Amino acid sequence: MFGHNYQKSQIKIAIVGDVHEQWEAADGEALTRLGVDLALFVGDFGNESVPIVRAIASLDIPKAVTFGNHDAWFTATDWGRKTCPYNRRSEDWVQSQLDILGETHVGYGKLDFPQFGLTVVGSRPFSWGGSEWKYADFYSDRCDVSSFVESTDRIMAAVKRASFDTIIFLGHNGPKGLGDRPEDPCGKDWKPLGGDFGDPDFADAIAQTRKMGKTIPLVTFGHMHHRLRHTQTRLRKSLHTTSDGTVYLNAARVPRIVPTETGQLRNFSLVELQGNTVTRASLVWVDQDFAIASEEVLYQQHPESVATLA
Repeated sequence: MFGHNYQKSQIKIAIVGDVHEQWEAADGEALTRLGVDLALFVGDFGNESVPIVRAIASLDIPKAVTFGNHDAWFTATDWGRKTCPYNRRSEDWVQSQLDILGETHVGYGKLDFPQFGLTVVGSRPFSWGGSEWKYADFYSDRCDVSSFVESTDRIMAAVKRASFDTIIFLGHNGPKGLGDRPEDPCGKDWKPLGGDFGDPDFADAIAQTRKMGKTIPLVTFGHMHHRLRHTQTRLRKSLHTTSDGTVYLNAARVPRIVPTETGQLRNFSLVELQGNTVTRASLVWVDQDFAIASEEVLYQQHPESVATLA
């Protein structure tokens, strides 16, 4: 059914960090030119930006998507509802986004990719991050979830439905447990400085999935931006690895499109997966001719056998 791609052993994954209204037709072309097999989107497309979600849904490439806090910006909070630009009695932009994506949205769900022999599982969608259960009414109404424990159970229900033993986790905010310094992948970089702002339900689901004997080569997310709020002298750490071989990647490089004298550069995180193992991860900036203008290697398993990204 999938021709020569069935159970492809080496794949290239593009992770698109927080979009924040920065998505263009050229981004889809760039993914094609990069030779990407699978694209993962960590959310924050805009403030309930239905047009951008529709554009991403139309991409003709295997993909999985989750939503971030900005994707419920006018719905989940009192202050957001006060500034809502549409009539919430007759329109529901959160539901519109969910309807547009359909099964491609994996928040509290999963999507099997038989051609790659893996399943992408989504953590809690629309996450604001941290160890405090926020926006309880929103999660109760939209997801029928009222606590971190129930949230973990929802993620695990998706894991148990997975068709494959290789699981990639996709979230908006990352899991708790990756460090409590401001520059750590989910570290709090606002006052009071420091503290682990990862999601505890996400961390618990990962731990339970490991106990089931599943392989987790990659956990990817965004939300906590690369530029730190409290200092300009250093940047957030993008990648964390664990002794059991899991690569945790924060793909939020904001802004993801920047102007240059000759055009624009747009960034993608690229991960190469060989079987059940991440062999390489990098952050690339693609120019207007769809060539890689620069590359920051974040992780490399075997420096002596580097596969070219271009």
